[in-house]
Amino acid sequence: MARPSDPGVTGTAPTRAAPARVGGWLALALLIIVLDQLTKVYFNTSFQYGERVNVLPVFDFTLLFNRGAAFSFLASEEGWQRWLFTALGIVAAVVITIILRRTHGQPRFSLALTLILGGAIGNVIDRVVYGHVVDFLLFYWKDSYFPAFNLADVGISCGAVLLVLDELLRSRKKLQA
Repeated sequence: MARPSDPGVTGTAPTRAAPARVGGWLALALLIIVLDQLTKVYFNTSFQYGERVNVLPVFDFTLLFNRGAAFSFLASEEGWQRWLFTALGIVAAVVITIILRRTHGQPRFSLALTLILGGAIGNVIDRVVYGHVVDFLLFYWKDSYFPAFNLADVGISCGAVLLVLDELLRSRKKLQA
């Protein structure tokens, strides 16, 4: 993901200022993790499993558990997926942290990685502590439902969209040059 050909990214070791820059991104990731975990603790202690509280005609707060990945992928398996997704989340967090240390002068790219990092760690914590991910945001239209999700998922999704946007804008800029 690091792009050595981009301005500000070199093949050399990070400069002295790099730890300060990466520290800000890691602080933002920590904020995402804390907000995610606080909301999950709230819903875990204030709601019964499956309980729903209507907020808007298309949105409810609820308490659901996801043993799988996005959209409950592999949720019905015997439990091995818990450790697979935990390991994947940890590996992703390490790789993202390394990339953030090497990425300078690319705030949009760094923000995208930071959002993904915070979300990934938030869901890893759930898998380790509870054995499943706690979801509490439920959007629907009539009888159609989007799978329930949480703030960590919001971070991951927004980060992924921002990565795509960053790449499209970078490609467009290269074409104009």
